[in-house]
Amino acid sequence: MAQLKSVYVAISSEVLHAGHMNIIEEARKLGEITIGLLTDQAIASYKRVPWLRYEQRKRVFENIVGVKQVIPQETHDYGPNLRQLKPDYVVHGDDWQDSPMQREVRAKVIDALREWGGVLVEPPYTEGISSSLMLTDMLGRGITPGMRLRRLRQLLDAKPQLRILEVHNGLSALVAQTAKFEQEDGGLKEYDGLWLSSLTHSASKGKPDTGYVDITQTALTISEIFETVSMPMIVDADNGGPVEHFALMVKTLERLGCSAVIIEDKIGLKRNSLFGVDADQEQDSLEDFAQKIAEGKKAQVTRDFMIVARIESLILQKGQSDALRRAQAYIHAGADGIMIHSKEKSPDEILAFCAAYQAFDRRVPLVVVPSTFSSISEDRLLEAGVNVVIYANHLLRSAYPAMLQTAESILRHGRAHEAESLCMPIKEILTLIPGSP
Repeated sequence: MAQLKSVYVAISSEVLHAGHMNIIEEARKLGEITIGLLTDQAIASYKRVPWLRYEQRKRVFENIVGVKQVIPQETHDYGPNLRQLKPDYVVHGDDWQDSPMQREVRAKVIDALREWGGVLVEPPYTEGISSSLMLTDMLGRGITPGMRLRRLRQLLDAKPQLRILEVHNGLSALVAQTAKFEQEDGGLKEYDGLWLSSLTHSASKGKPDTGYVDITQTALTISEIFETVSMPMIVDADNGGPVEHFALMVKTLERLGCSAVIIEDKIGLKRNSLFGVDADQEQDSLEDFAQKIAEGKKAQVTRDFMIVARIESLILQKGQSDALRRAQAYIHAGADGIMIHSKEKSPDEILAFCAAYQAFDRRVPLVVVPSTFSSISEDRLLEAGVNVVIYANHLLRSAYPAMLQTAESILRHGRAHEAESLCMPIKEILTLIPGSP
């Protein structure tokens, strides 16, 4: 009996649809199919991380008739797998000829196949079907708190660095979720999650950033945002309050579906860190704050929720050694992440901390908020070992000047005509919100 030819099909999608089945049907006619299923990390290198983890997606494709095996494809480039398997055929829809990034991948596939006489087969693209649109439609119907809760850990597992944007209401959350930048090579840049800042949340309500807005009001805002978008959220909880209150807060945030809370190691009435030593601010003792972290970890129900410890030593001019000593103690107490903060315009002290942090035997994800040292790039922070970059107040800070300019224009001219150029069309605002007619 003649040996069946070998066929390689690479798939990244988590949504199995008719287009995929058409490709698999064509591949089945040619021989035994090996599915090269892109790992979460491979997908994250050029687009959104899938909601289903690799092992979950693998189980789906393993149960398709004609599929001999499912193996991980750990890069967007097929080359490593192809050179190991040397398949007789590679099958892919002809749509990849239209994307700059995909055209480059296709060219590399052809070069690899040429080495052993393999053939590229390109069935016509199935019109009217898009995995991305199907997934967007499904997510638009809503997700469960559990799905959202575990998303941040999934993203941290798949990507070397996450990009988080401040939001303060449902509309700003929509901006964060829909903002995208397509790079010249076809790659897509977008935000990975939301940051509910105590500063901008308070300011959006016309309240001072002194802890006046309590957890009940915060929970209402979280619910409004979660009704609008599917992204994971990190909540700024200032110092978390008394230990007993913090334990209850953890339960509330986890139940709502928040992925993480960040608390700072300060005590007393809230004063914004950017005032530094110019304001009356006192740092909590290392022992008491570590105990707060430990009690918070005991209070959570799932393993997915994260408690991140924010270290204020550099803000309060206590030096690197104090910051590093606290980082080690907080990790030992159970912190799932460390946020190091600075109000300096230069990133030098942050980078110095990062360099020393990399020498720790035990590390957790490292978070920074480059509000004052905004000139540093994400790439430079990644080189320094930073896993999460939070843009902590930019949507509200940019919205206020725009609104003020519009309001002053109407006063100056006694009519709204001159302000029209500053405003989006009414039709666009009507269609911006999902569910609008």
